Amino acid sequence: MNKKKPTNTSWGGVAEWYGEYLAGDDTYQSKVILPNLLRVLDIKKGDRVLDLACGQGFFAREVAKAGAQVVGADLSPELIAAAKVAGPDATFHIAPATALTFAKAGEFAAVYCVLSLQNIEDIAQTFTEVRRVLAPEGRFIMVLNHPCFRVLKNSSWGYDEERQAQYRRIDSYLSGGKWEIEMHPGRAVGEKTISYHRSLQDFFKPLTKASFAVTRLEEWISHRQSERGPRQKAEDEARKEIPLFLMLEARGQ
Repeated sequence: MNKKKPTNTSWGGVAEWYGEYLAGDDTYQSKVILPNLLRVLDIKKGDRVLDLACGQGFFAREVAKAGAQVVGADLSPELIAAAKVAGPDATFHIAPATALTFAKAGEFAAVYCVLSLQNIEDIAQTFTEVRRVLAPEGRFIMVLNHPCFRVLKNSSWGYDEERQAQYRRIDSYLSGGKWEIEMHPGRAVGEKTISYHRSLQDFFKPLTKASFAVTRLEEWISHRQSERGPRQKAEDEARKEIPLFLMLEARGQ
């Protein structure tokens, strides 16, 4: 029987545009995720760390500056080529998250994956492979678009005029989903990829099966503020109450 061909979820088609976006000075990646990621990783000089689905190596370069020996892996040749040009202090490999054949068992003190699990079809095999390459006391750090509040095609902001309050509308959550999305909505004919919505239990079940236990959970809010206007207060309050990102730390058990 022929094996099912993996779904193409690569962001390689917009490598140049995404690199320009990450170079901006007011992105969620630079203002929210990076400082929190470095805090959670708590790098010790010489720690060997894997950036899983590393893209152009934005986080790999910053983690290397903190003193780690960083290895990055991504399935996109275009993104890895860009990472090698921009980040000579790290080592990069073209590899899917489900088959890290370049890595030895127990090689890494930490593995982190930032905003990429939603683009990985087989997270069960991914978690099994991460468990293999982690050292016995190693940590797996996952940063997600918060699955409780950011549901593809099924969540949006709303405004209650009577209460003068901004709220988050969620139309579905537990059912999950697989969606085709445009990677660069500003283009007339945009590159597309596949993204997956998963509930919390959809993450915890395969983590447990791969012999992980979640040992830490954090929720990170936006750093931005609204422009002055009649809804500014409501929008800013909603940003403080409804997190954008979820961080899970897992350890082997």
